[in-house]
Amino acid sequence: MPLGAVAVTTPSLSPVPFVVLDACVLMSGIMRRLMLRLAADGVYQPVWTERIGEEWRRNAARLWAIPPEVLQEQWAAMNQLFPQATELDTQAYEAGLRYSDPKDFHVIAAGLARRARCGLQQPPQVLVATWNLKDFNRSELRRQGLDALNPDRLLSLWWQADAGRLRQAIQAVPADYIALGRDPEPLAATLHRERLYRLKALVARDAPQAR
Repeated sequence: MPLGAVAVTTPSLSPVPFVVLDACVLMSGIMRRLMLRLAADGVYQPVWTERIGEEWRRNAARLWAIPPEVLQEQWAAMNQLFPQATELDTQAYEAGLRYSDPKDFHVIAAGLARRARCGLQQPPQVLVATWNLKDFNRSELRRQGLDALNPDRLLSLWWQADAGRLRQAIQAVPADYIALGRDPEPLAATLHRERLYRLKALVARDAPQAR
């Protein structure tokens, strides 16, 4: 399961958010490729930690029977493409957390570490992308200057803000699906399976205009 073709381009000069990619988001080959493609296009700047990478690789090897060495190669490729993504020394930022699930403190801490490293004069927007919103106390995150969104909500907001920046990346999803060794299927079917229901509806409304 190759990482897929991701060409790194020069990011936009306008501020873009930092997004911590939780391991559950990286689990899907389709979602991972789409999110990395959007990062390469400068839509956002990805953030992760070695612990997030370990959790993803461990679960992917167990659930999808992917050889660990293949997953390690993909992780190495991700870090080569985005050398600034990894946050180190995040444990200190877990100390003030109380109301989110303790097993996800490390994910929040990655966002807090990135926010602190960027400075407080003009603090950046830092988001957590996760399917496990119930494990993240939104009030606690917002007090810390963060927010958490599931991928469907996040991608839909980005689409509504600037569909042009997302359209090409999303139109490549059917090729991603085939690259994973599956038979071709309509884009809408893949988005539905990936639980991207809002995004699917937005793309469908855009289709007549795109023709």
